[in-house]
Amino acid sequence: MEFQHVSVLLAETVEALSIRPDGVYIDGTAGGGGHSSEILSRLSEEGKLLMIDRDPDAIETLSRRFSGQDRAVIARGNFSEMKDIAAQYGIESVDGVLLDLGVSSHQLDDAQRGFSYHNDAPLDMRMSREGVSAKDLVNSLPEQELASILETYGEEKFAGMIARAIGKRRAEKPIETTLELAEIIKSAVPQKVRKAEKHPARKTFQALRIAVNGELDALSEGLDEAFDLLKPGGRICVITFHSLEDRIVKQRMNDWCRGCICPPEFPVCVCGRKPRAKLIYKKGVAPGAPELRENLRSRSARLRVCEKLEQE
Repeated sequence: MEFQHVSVLLAETVEALSIRPDGVYIDGTAGGGGHSSEILSRLSEEGKLLMIDRDPDAIETLSRRFSGQDRAVIARGNFSEMKDIAAQYGIESVDGVLLDLGVSSHQLDDAQRGFSYHNDAPLDMRMSREGVSAKDLVNSLPEQELASILETYGEEKFAGMIARAIGKRRAEKPIETTLELAEIIKSAVPQKVRKAEKHPARKTFQALRIAVNGELDALSEGLDEAFDLLKPGGRICVITFHSLEDRIVKQRMNDWCRGCICPPEFPVCVCGRKPRAKLIYKKGVAPGAPELRENLRSRSARLRVCEKLEQE
């Protein structure tokens, strides 16, 4: 199945990168290459774009799509290790980094990847197709630990009830598929939740996906790696899709942009701390009405951008 992904906030993100034709850029979540293609179209022959993705399907698609383009470098890996990956290609600093977080349209639409609760498929959810799967977690973790994952990563208030229902079912036989898990979740939550507009399995599937792929740890590490790589004047653009990752991005950017940390009662600054960056959009950018009509999955997206400052 061809790796296809509808790039969210495409025009806004590429504009926010403020691309220099001869600059060096990193797309840390290249996917099907939507954002990458737009970045490349703005680069001259002296420019360079490093595209990183952990999904082998994405790498295969990118390799075909950008074959023969000298400005394009494609690497399989996790954006949390982008400094090491960049170093392999002689890149020590960059003019901009893009991170489009979360699960891709391809991963959701390819039922066999096991990300969706709408189709019956093996319970997988591994973006890299390697390592521990959602099936492994669901069938092996103690109920208390499973409940903690659902509560922490899914903000699921019925986490305990769902974990107990999972424990009861797996005692009879292993839980193998996405629909099997979705039905267990549906049966565990109160009746009013089952009839709600949003599927009762949504938060549990999000939590398991985050846990399987170590998404929040990778995000925290990747943000620091990206900022370290930026040249003064360079920008980092991050598209988030849920409150947990958005909170991490917002807090990290605010920290980079914060100056003096002396107690308010101090008459003058003694810490000497200077802002390392400036925010481009104070509240971030959300999709406009036309994009929301075209792509319902963009409804929770938010673009946050900051620019690295020159240090004295």
